[in-house]
This record gives sequence, C-alpha cells and structure tokens, in this order.
Amino acid sequence: MPISRRMVGTVFVGGALVLTLSALAYPAMLGVETTTANQDRVIANTQYGPLTEADRDFVVKVRAAGLWEHPLGMMAMERGTTPEMKEAGQHLVVGHARLDLACRKIAAELNITLPNQASPQQQQFVATVDSKTGKEFDATGVAIMRVTHGQIFPVIAKVRANTQNTMVRQLADLANDTVLDHITVLEKTGLVNFDQNNFQQTTPPKLPKDQLTPPAPQPGAPVLTLAIPKGLEDLNTASPTALPSADVK
Repeated sequence: MPISRRMVGTVFVGGALVLTLSALAYPAMLGVETTTANQDRVIANTQYGPLTEADRDFVVKVRAAGLWEHPLGMMAMERGTTPEMKEAGQHLVVGHARLDLACRKIAAELNITLPNQASPQQQQFVATVDSKTGKEFDATGVAIMRVTHGQIFPVIAKVRANTQNTMVRQLADLANDTVLDHITVLEKTGLVNFDQNNFQQTTPPKLPKDQLTPPAPQPGAPVLTLAIPKGLEDLNTASPTALPSADVK
C-alpha cells in the first residue's frame, strides 16, 4: 500500500516500522542556510580568488559530511544484507575519502580549520543506523542517506555557480559528482520511497545551531584522515552518464 503524506511520521518497509521521520529530515551538511546566504562576504583574498564566508563554510561542511558518511559506509559494507547495500557502502567510503583528501589540501592552501568530528546531529544519524540490524539496518541507512544527499545536491550547485575561488570550484565539481554517484547507488538498493523522500527533503525540522555545528578541533590535534580500504582504490565514483533510450533518434 503506498504511503501518503498524511503518514509522514513513520517509514514502513515490508510492513515493519523502521524509524520516525524526525530522525531523517536534516541537511547532510550542517547550516545549509548559512552556506547559501553569505556568498558575497569576502573574508580573504587568495591567489586562487576571493574566499567568501560561504566558500569557507562549504569546505568545512564537505569535511563534516565525510566524518559521518564514511563510518556509515564502512558499516554498510560490513552489515548490509544485499550486494546493492554493500556496494552503496563502498561508494560512500571511497567517495568521501576522496572528497576529504581534497578538503585537507584546500584547507592547507586557504588557511581553513577543519573539524575532526561530525556535528551532534550527524553523529546521531550514525547512532540511529547503528542501532538497527538486518533489513531494518539497510532501510534506515538508505532512508537517511538518500534524504540528506538529495537536500545537499542543489546547495553544491549554488556554491559552484557563485564562487569566484578556483579551489572551491574544483571541490564543488568533485562534490557534485560524488553526491550524484551516491544518490544513484542508494537508489539501486530498491529501498528509496520517492514520495516520502521528497517530502522529507523539503520539510526539514529546525534544530538549534549547536546541533548543526561540528565541534572545533583541539589545538594542535592532528587532522583526522579518512582512508580508502585496500582493494577499493580504483572504484569509480564519478557521476554516472545516462544512456539514451534505443527509441531516441
């Protein structure tokens, strides 16, 4: 039976209660409103072009996204119950490891301080999925990740369209490819409820700022590195190319 918008409080898979809507509908990268609102406020002039507040926030938020999606991908690789779920985990891990490498290089060049922990909100995402087993683990993970990736997709496009900093543009290009790849492999699991997903993407609850902000790193602490597991170094995480239908002339 299809799920109507009146039943937005819960997600059902195969008749089983998986999780409440309020556990899902948050942006993948904290402070999306800030990222899109302050593109004109220049905080530094660099050899790569002006760096705005939104540019800096974008780099930090790509880093923060990896700090929760990389461990969640590792969990999916180990605990996913289908080949498609395990594949999604691989793409999450590899994609965010590559994004993280770019963030660390950019941060060093642009003097941006990166967090070593995800935000409390993002840490709760991981805890929510970790508390599930079997098919519920798969469904919960896909529901959370598909909503968050769908929410951040247009934000990346806006940063890419507006930034004058060449390094930030390169990061946005990579982030765009990576998020599209992740959306694609999540959909391949067959667990995405598109009606419910679209509703959740457009009606996120408001949270206090402290829940959306990753804690500052300890002074002198080494920057955490997100690694690509052995054997996955050549995994293709570029955005997929749509093939035309045989009927198209």
